[in-house]
Amino acid sequence: MPRSPNNSYYAASARPFAPLPALEGGHKVDLCVVGGGFTGLSTALAASEAGMSVILLEAERIGFGASGRNGGQLIPGLRWPMRDLAAAFGMERARALFGVALAARDSVHRRIAKHRIACDLKPGHLEAAFKPAHFEEMCREVEFRQREMGDQSLQIIKPGDMMRHVGTPQYHGGVLDRNGGHFHPLNYALGLAEAGLAAGACLFEQSRVTRLRQNGSVEIETASGSVVADHAVIACDSWTGDLMPDLGRYTVPIMNYNIATAPLPLVQALDLLPSDAAVADSRFVLNYYRLSADRRLIFGGGEKYVQRPPADIGGFVRSYMMGLFPSLEHVPIEYGWGGTVSVTANRLPHLGRVGNCYYAHGFSGHGALLTTLAGELIVDALNGTSRRFDLFADLPHKRFPGGRYLRRPLATLGLLWFALRDRL
Repeated sequence: MPRSPNNSYYAASARPFAPLPALEGGHKVDLCVVGGGFTGLSTALAASEAGMSVILLEAERIGFGASGRNGGQLIPGLRWPMRDLAAAFGMERARALFGVALAARDSVHRRIAKHRIACDLKPGHLEAAFKPAHFEEMCREVEFRQREMGDQSLQIIKPGDMMRHVGTPQYHGGVLDRNGGHFHPLNYALGLAEAGLAAGACLFEQSRVTRLRQNGSVEIETASGSVVADHAVIACDSWTGDLMPDLGRYTVPIMNYNIATAPLPLVQALDLLPSDAAVADSRFVLNYYRLSADRRLIFGGGEKYVQRPPADIGGFVRSYMMGLFPSLEHVPIEYGWGGTVSVTANRLPHLGRVGNCYYAHGFSGHGALLTTLAGELIVDALNGTSRRFDLFADLPHKRFPGGRYLRRPLATLGLLWFALRDRL
């Protein structure tokens, strides 16, 4: 069984990508991006295409964080149902927010097609109802979106038809989103990086930012270099608080773990996921899984609210997998890895601006699509077109209570309560 949080199937199957140099010496540019995940790479690419001079600084390697470790599930929209957005913000604002969020899918597909990114893109995402009441809520949401937005991408899957999509009798119906899908996230990140380099962006790895200050311009230092930029973008997600401590109070980190089985025979793979859609269930601490291009089951299950990974990631996640698919009892687990997801108090992404620094973090499990869009929205705002950026920047957010030392324990208590409700 794999024990290392870095024993990633994605890293083992990644496209060739030569290491990039570390930043050295002094530089002056229009834009400095901090963070080499989807948000930072999308920002650097879009800004370079718009004619800006761009430097991107990554503390480790491109795609090192959640962008290169996530479940690869492309889930259109936001964590909130549109009905809840309408109740909280009014129908007009809800339509605008949800419309922009749904456009994130087009942003990702456009990048993949334009830059010919080989990332095993597949169509279809299924939300599976863990309880009958969850299915009833899903049906109401589908009807609402069809009526208010004309959204015809969603298909209600009745309980008796679920086995056509997922080989377990444990679900009580679901909703198939034809605009959803799944992909190899690390290969997508590396494809964005290659496109950014081709567009003229300067990307640096092993270049951890040690100091950031604003003095009209933005001054950024690393161990061996410095950058003076007109603007900066903080795209560090869980590590945002390391550079801007006040922003770090708006999120808490949650550790997620994934496993990948040995390649499955075609018949067995089709028994598990006959329609080859990605699946995520409706629990607060959800199970999510899909088939890779080489027919491995990539399965994520369980969460931990401490930063220390389990001693045996494979064993930790296998128990969740076996709860759904006991037929996999003797299938080897060949990879097991973990990553940190930052979550906001309201589970909506946190975008905004402090002085000449823009930021985007707290995607709360919906980052595989929204991050590419976030980078494009930031560049729109830099170019004077901020309407779509402002839709997200104006969302109300609250800091987690407890200050520096109690914020995470208090948030953990709340998250554990919601996890307990699943079991009740």
